[in-house]
Amino acid sequence: MDVKIERQLRLPQKSFLLLGPRGTGKSTLLKMSVPARLEVNLLKSVHFLPLQQNPSLLQEWVGHLKAGDWVVVDEVQKIPALMDEIHAIYEEKRLHFAITGSSARKLKRGGANLLAGRALRVDLFPFVRSEFKDLLPLRDVLDWGCLPAVMLDVENRRETLATYVETYLRQELVEEGLIRKLEPFVRFLKVAGTHNAQILNVENIAREAHLKRTTVDSYFEVLEDTLIGYRLPAIKLNIHSKELQHPKFYFFDPGVARASAGLIFDEVDSVWRGFALETWILNEVRAFNSYQKRGRDIYYYKATGGAELDLVIETQRKTLSKPRELIGIEIKSASSWDRKWTRGLLRVQEEKKSGIKRSIGIYLGSRTLTQDGVDIFPVQKFVEEMYAGRIF
Repeated sequence: MDVKIERQLRLPQKSFLLLGPRGTGKSTLLKMSVPARLEVNLLKSVHFLPLQQNPSLLQEWVGHLKAGDWVVVDEVQKIPALMDEIHAIYEEKRLHFAITGSSARKLKRGGANLLAGRALRVDLFPFVRSEFKDLLPLRDVLDWGCLPAVMLDVENRRETLATYVETYLRQELVEEGLIRKLEPFVRFLKVAGTHNAQILNVENIAREAHLKRTTVDSYFEVLEDTLIGYRLPAIKLNIHSKELQHPKFYFFDPGVARASAGLIFDEVDSVWRGFALETWILNEVRAFNSYQKRGRDIYYYKATGGAELDLVIETQRKTLSKPRELIGIEIKSASSWDRKWTRGLLRVQEEKKSGIKRSIGIYLGSRTLTQDGVDIFPVQKFVEEMYAGRIF
């Protein structure tokens, strides 16, 4: 499919570190946006092997460049020590660096100084709705996800996702020493994929994958380190005696979650599609929060035997003079909205201590509704409202 999609992310005009999972289009975005005088791609052996042996070679490679010139360094986490060389070059020659990576923590653990704060951090997500618009129907998005290679090559999306997971396992994890043995991690990944968008119960996952809990803990850290997964923390509203505190775990893309679970050659059911909808909306909210520099904290809420909110967005932090203010969101994969869901939202909002100032419902219908002060949006309308600045 020969389609040009303009990304929402606006890159800085000074040195920056662009982070995002593999396959989100980091290299493509830089080729379109950065006038590079030198490109160093550490996925290519011609660049990786000499720099791995001697990172100071970069000093020679940039010798002909002048102050203000741009240098692109792709997948820098493969040689974290290279960041020290980049720092020295920046101080001496005042070049601009556009650096990509898919493991922020690995860079920090490797001693990388991230240019001592001189490089801005920006994050790239898969395609979001405001970018691909009506290119594909929502059903396809939920079933296959939003990776550029998946959305732009519909005929081969099954194979693309299968290859993505295999390449991720081999290159990102095994070759870089993030995991020691592949087979137990594959077992873990399938279980983690099937538990996507659910409350994280490490003991249950360890039992299903026939692994030690400590091993599963370390594997979840790997998924977070490489930006493949994300823990959504629970928020305490202090309106119920048994409020859950365990996080939920989400993959960064519903298609990758499906491939990780080994389900890309099986038809998905309504339950799976419901979790896929939650995953997609959460990542739309996270992308908007990042791209538009909102800086808002995002949670979920659940009380044992009580109310539940799929998303809680903090729109105002508590200060000495102001109380905390929140938005509560309920997501339903249904084509019609049931009024009982409105009542559930209102039960939380009407608790004065909750801090919920606005309640929103999102569903798969076509009509925008208002019920007892609760705004209920079709999925597409919610995204439009968010990018218009009318959600947070």
